[in-house]
Amino acid sequence: AHTLRIGAGLNEDTDLGPLVSAVQRNRVAAYVEEGRKAGAEIALGGEPLDGPGYFYPPTVLLGTTPDMAVQREEIFGPVLCSTPFDSADQVLPLADHDQYGLAASIWTRDLSTAHMMARKISAGAVWVNCHGVFDPHLPFGGFKQSGWGQELAQEGVEAYTSVKSVTMKL
Repeated sequence: AHTLRIGAGLNEDTDLGPLVSAVQRNRVAAYVEEGRKAGAEIALGGEPLDGPGYFYPPTVLLGTTPDMAVQREEIFGPVLCSTPFDSADQVLPLADHDQYGLAASIWTRDLSTAHMMARKISAGAVWVNCHGVFDPHLPFGGFKQSGWGQELAQEGVEAYTSVKSVTMKL
């Protein structure tokens, strides 16, 4: 995370652009501070960046727990919550415990584990050994309280159409 290049969103050398507003940057900072107060350790980042734009650095929180808002809620900022686990069976309830289900990333060398976790995690997008890879041929949208409907692909087009059947006997 410390190697990510922060800058203008339209610059092709940028890995991480600004947040949408000062309000959102402050919201992310408040989540991180709340996590710190609840016992999470800030291993990287954790403070808004100075200067023009609404930049927040990649932030890694260690030792987060399911009762912390940083792990329970959608932050919509560059914050990674790290919780140790020993097995896929132990981590599955942690990965799928809340009311949100926008996206998930699974990092594993075991293809069977990847398939099992992808099947069991209730999220609209699941990436294996990558994150945030979008293809316009694949639909994107969340489950549970994350999002309304789908974007991209045929499913995204259907959101803007109304299907009507007309039958006539002349």
